[in-house]
Amino acid sequence: MNMQLQIFIAFFRSGILGFGGGPTTIPLVHKEVVTNYKWMTDEEFSDVISIGNTLPGPVATKMAGYIGYRVGGWLGLVTALLATVLPTVVLMIILLSSLKQFSESKFVSGMTNGVIPIVAVMMGALTWDFMKKAKTSLGLKIAALIFILSFIAIALLNIHPGIVIAVLLILALALPVKGADAS
Repeated sequence: MNMQLQIFIAFFRSGILGFGGGPTTIPLVHKEVVTNYKWMTDEEFSDVISIGNTLPGPVATKMAGYIGYRVGGWLGLVTALLATVLPTVVLMIILLSSLKQFSESKFVSGMTNGVIPIVAVMMGALTWDFMKKAKTSLGLKIAALIFILSFIAIALLNIHPGIVIAVLLILALALPVKGADAS
């Protein structure tokens, strides 16, 4: 199968099935990129998410752009971005044109409420996977400390996630790497 077609299919599937925005597409993109097509390893994919989360804008399009470029060059970048955005654009046009008609429908409200637990489970599974990887690379105590402090900062103190990420990046750059030779 043509590489550009594979890129389109992988990101179109993720885009069409990722209900709720960029973060909900991450497990779907992971399935396509790591499991189905084997374009990346788990560690490489984690790096892409980490870098993508530090940059402004939707994570799904940043991931699509980078992975598409890595796999298929500039044409792959364009293909992945179009495949990621196309389902949303088409569905938004269709849904917005019929929004007035069905906005008060119990069926539409029930559908929306029914999807919320599924998205929560997908995000929980992704978090669990990242915690296992963080335990291996950072150690359980440091990973748990970062998790707890980040949760407190974001959920309880209402500090913007971008600030928390920036602080963690600065700490990662400033603190010595475990096992690095002293120069």
